[in-house]
Amino acid sequence: MENEIINEETKEKIKKTVEELVEKMGIECQVEPEEIKTEEQTDLIFNIQTKESNFLIGQYGVNLQALQHIARIIFRQKIENKINFLLDVNSYRQEKNESVLILAKNAVKQSLEEKRAVTLRPMSPYERRLVHMELAKNKQIKTESTGEGEDRRVVIKPADLV
Repeated sequence: MENEIINEETKEKIKKTVEELVEKMGIECQVEPEEIKTEEQTDLIFNIQTKESNFLIGQYGVNLQALQHIARIIFRQKIENKINFLLDVNSYRQEKNESVLILAKNAVKQSLEEKRAVTLRPMSPYERRLVHMELAKNKQIKTESTGEGEDRRVVIKPADLV
C-alpha cells in the first residue's frame, strides 16, 4: 500500500466508519488502528475486536474481504484522497498471513532440496502478493502465478531452473 503518513484525524474517521458499519450489522466491537512499516510501504490496519468474529470473518476470510471492500467504498465517499487500509478481525488476517509465509518458506526449502518447482495451494490475490514480495528477497528462487480465477496459485522454482 502506498500510504503516505496518515494524520490522526483521518485514522479517527476511518475508525469511526468501520465501527459504525459493524455496529449497523448488530455486532458490538472496538476498532484499534495500527501502522505496520516495512522497507517498501506502510500498511494501515484496523483490527476489529469482537466476540462475534465468526460472522465477520466468514469461511476462509470471505466475509472479511467483503467487509473491507464495503468500508473502503463508504470511506472514499467521505474523503477525496484515495487511502488504502486493511481490516482485520481479532488478528485473524495477521495469523493467516504468518501461516501463508511459513507454508511458502517450507515450499522454498523443498524446491531447493529437490531441485524442482513446487506449486502452492490456490490463494487470494492478497496472499499471492504477500508470497511474491516475501520470496523476492531470496535470489535462489523465482516465483510466478499460474491458473485462473479461484484456482490461481504461486509456483516456486529454483532460480537455476528458470
